[in-house]
Amino acid sequence: MPSDSALRIVWIYPDLLSTYGDQGNVLVLEHRAQRRGIETETIHVRSADPVPESGDIYLIGGGEDRPQILAAERLRRDGGLHRAIAHGAAMLAVCAGYQIMGSTFGGEEGQPVDGIGLLDIASTRGPARAVGELVAEVDANLGLPTLTGFENHMGVTSLGPGVKPLSQTIKGVGNGDGFEGCYAGHVVGTYLHGPALARNPALADLLLTWRAGELAPLDDTRYEQLRQERLDTVLAQ
Repeated sequence: MPSDSALRIVWIYPDLLSTYGDQGNVLVLEHRAQRRGIETETIHVRSADPVPESGDIYLIGGGEDRPQILAAERLRRDGGLHRAIAHGAAMLAVCAGYQIMGSTFGGEEGQPVDGIGLLDIASTRGPARAVGELVAEVDANLGLPTLTGFENHMGVTSLGPGVKPLSQTIKGVGNGDGFEGCYAGHVVGTYLHGPALARNPALADLLLTWRAGELAPLDDTRYEQLRQERLDTVLAQ
């Protein structure tokens, strides 16, 4: 188990939900914390394991329909993630993991499947698959630059009054209503792959700030130049 002094990163169900390099989100958090002298310890929680309640930042990725259904069933039975969030932990849920956080999502044949109710959202299967680059302007209250990544999903996600849209889409589909993702408290859901935190290090830093407090600045000049070049290319298409 992690020590009390380390920032505890919990990677949920990598054996079920870890598509399109989503485990890279774990690596980015570790790297950006360690560059600032923040010790980290990462727990990989497989689907047969209980979800620990002592984590600081929880991550869950995307996956196919059947693994998504299994993950939702096991998270509902376990209850550890709910308790961790209630104790103040932060979370990033991506794609299938994002849908699981809501009340329902679309199953293998489009049938409604119960989520875990951590976020006030509901998802269904849309008429066509959303595939391609996604660019979105973030809610100004979060103080983040434009989000970028790619999406590959058939989900349409409706937001309830208990959450706020994470961002407004400039390019791509996102939730299907002109917005992408959502957030409530220290829980963020998104359809962004890339992985999301590698493409958007400021989002990684926001998660870190929520648990580690004010962060020392990093020199990301060269990275930001490359990021802007990619963003300009995508918007020009």
